[in-house]
Amino acid sequence: MTARTALVKWLETLDPQRLTALLEERRLPLAAGYRRITTLRELADHLLTDESVGQGLMAGTAGDLELLASIAALALERHGPVAGGEAEDVPRYPWQQREPVAAVDPAQRLVPERDVLAWFEPGEERRRAEHALTRLRARALLLPAPRGKLALPPLLHVRAAGFDGYGRTADRLLTCAYNAPEIKRICANLFGEGAARTRDQAQELITALLADPARVRALVADAPGRALELLDHLVPGPPLLRTHCFVGRYGSQYAAPDAKYVFREGGSGDEGTDWLAGRGLLIPSGLDLGELPYEAARALRDEGVAPSPRLEPEPFTATTPLRSGREGEAAAAAAAAAWRAELVLRALAAEPVAIRKAGGIAVRDTRRLARAAGANEADTRLWLDLAVNAGLAAPQDDEPAPAPPGRRNSKSPKAPKPAARLLPSDHYDAWAAAPAAGKLLPLLAAWAVVPAVLSHWPDPDETPVALISPQDEDAVTLRTGVLRALATLPDGHGLTANARGYTELLSQAAWFQPALRAHLAADATGELTGLDGVLDRMAATLAEAALLGVVAHGALTPVGRSLCRLLEAGAAHHYPAVPGADTDPSARGSEGLGEDLSLRPTLAKAVTTLREELYAALPGPSETARFQSDLTATVTGVPAPALADLLSAVGDIESEGHAVVWRITATSIRRALDAGWSADELLDRLTAASERDTPLPQPLAYTIKDTARTHGQLRVVRSACCIRSDDTTLIAEVAQARGLAKLRLRRIAPTVLISTAPPVETLSALRAAGYAPTQEAETGTTVLDRAPTDRAPYLLPTLDQAHPVLGDAPASARALASVLTAAG
Repeated sequence: MTARTALVKWLETLDPQRLTALLEERRLPLAAGYRRITTLRELADHLLTDESVGQGLMAGTAGDLELLASIAALALERHGPVAGGEAEDVPRYPWQQREPVAAVDPAQRLVPERDVLAWFEPGEERRRAEHALTRLRARALLLPAPRGKLALPPLLHVRAAGFDGYGRTADRLLTCAYNAPEIKRICANLFGEGAARTRDQAQELITALLADPARVRALVADAPGRALELLDHLVPGPPLLRTHCFVGRYGSQYAAPDAKYVFREGGSGDEGTDWLAGRGLLIPSGLDLGELPYEAARALRDEGVAPSPRLEPEPFTATTPLRSGREGEAAAAAAAAAWRAELVLRALAAEPVAIRKAGGIAVRDTRRLARAAGANEADTRLWLDLAVNAGLAAPQDDEPAPAPPGRRNSKSPKAPKPAARLLPSDHYDAWAAAPAAGKLLPLLAAWAVVPAVLSHWPDPDETPVALISPQDEDAVTLRTGVLRALATLPDGHGLTANARGYTELLSQAAWFQPALRAHLAADATGELTGLDGVLDRMAATLAEAALLGVVAHGALTPVGRSLCRLLEAGAAHHYPAVPGADTDPSARGSEGLGEDLSLRPTLAKAVTTLREELYAALPGPSETARFQSDLTATVTGVPAPALADLLSAVGDIESEGHAVVWRITATSIRRALDAGWSADELLDRLTAASERDTPLPQPLAYTIKDTARTHGQLRVVRSACCIRSDDTTLIAEVAQARGLAKLRLRRIAPTVLISTAPPVETLSALRAAGYAPTQEAETGTTVLDRAPTDRAPYLLPTLDQAHPVLGDAPASARALASVLTAAG
């Protein structure tokens, strides 16, 4: 049975959920591109392609790669190199053509599973290896094979020589590099003059000798010392050596794909290089580049050393003991994050901001929201970015102005495009009413999967702008690697916050996310170099994690471990959809997850675990406040939404931390009265919110009553913008006030003034001058100053809608799994 047929039969055994998980890891159906997959046989063909296998390899760890590479090396040893394999198929220079690769049937290159397990000590180490093999089978990186056998995808067989540091076969190298005279010259050096009459005979003699390990070792035994030194470097790999031993046949410095080489007249000047080249142990593979043939390297390697793939990362050394109370600090940070995000979004709901034509939010608007929320500007940008990615806020175009009456003609200028504003979405109100854990859940879920390090601005000369975070294709990979690496810290220890700790963390992160290895290089001392700013992005990631309560003192919190499991479950595969963002924020346990997650049990379990950890870490909201004679109200922990609304209406936040303190003043009380509250309502509501039903302090009650006594003595008439009051002395005072000169007030009656400014400007000027006016409608009723309630539609797609596919192909991995399962 071929590997393809065995893979089809295995796919037939998968239920839709397991098949969906496999398709999502391999980025299907998107990865298939123009190749529409409609049957399991077509899916099997795709899973065997280099593109698909590469996707699967990058979704694993470095331990998975080491284990697979070691198995590939064992297959290489048992079955020999694949014709047209890696070293033969990868061009040495950009202008060289890729050579065709022969078809590989993995079923013909099986290796015994017991030989692989023998590399590991019995007990825990071997159980870990067995678990790794099972996991790789479930991900189709080990193909279905007869019991006790292991089968690798074709890509791993093709690349096996390169994985193990081998070069190309001698026959391939000799054919590509030389014409007949050079082949006969090597043959004469090995066997004497006249040993072969034709090129083919000479090449057969050379390759036969190199294919015999005993003869190769005997040949090398007589090599000069310099040749042995070169072999010590070439045999373990890589098998390439810079040398001047060869020149192009026609002396050209440009080597075409079919270029041939000759020995440099007079030699290279290095005895060891010339000796190796003269006996076919170093063959040209490019300009000034020689290559050790596969057979020679295999013959000279120490075969007594068993492979030792590392299935677990190296333990951290840059650690420090954690002090007690860390969990409480992390919970306080998470609660503060939920509260601060609520304040920013509440300020946005009260006064939405415009979106610039160039995109993003103007710095002045960001600063206004930061002042209103009592947050710094950088954190405010982070909350806005997370809110948009979590679907709690969204841009919306304003309604276009109506066209002027009259005839239109083609020369009339086009109406300007309506401006866009950032508004809370129609999910915001339910989110605002949820407890702190429900508020933080969508923000954490969005932070985990957004492809940007939101607080990192790469150009220090540019001003950061909210909603314009530079896209970073490695952000999720880096975030996932960092969280998974921190999860391996020993209990009771955190990462040392210094350069050594960060460098070690990055190295560990690359073990969990092999794609990060492109950023890492080591010099001769083993120090990492050429990090290309990745350390700065990692530091910003850790700072964001600390702000969100994911990391505390260099170690993951329980919430951080749950978020790590969410990423391990493949949450980032679905972006711009955010698994967990559209769940019911007030629900508990597995309730309110939605259809998308109910059909993905692994992802649903991860979201449920994250939610449970949040509810366990964050206490329930406080329903009461402690009022004091100095006109402050203190709430321990996170205030309930209704209590926060009440205290924010009547006071201003003075400080935050483990408790939130509001300062109540005559000005803030007037603001509440302007919004329609009466003195009696304020007193009743504040008394009901007082701890242990204690009465309000007398200074607070007196301040509310005194402020209310003077409130509304002035009334602004909206229709004619009149100012009226039954107090004629007050009218006279206002008419003469220098600070109101810009209103150009005119007294038209003992109790009435008129203003040349609109009602809104008149109200603002009177309040700025220290008065407490209210607005009156034409009917005589009071007009309340209420915040706008505009909402934008929720824009986040579902998991199935996240990656639309053109044409009539299934639009999601789940839909494709259903089609394939039904087709059988």
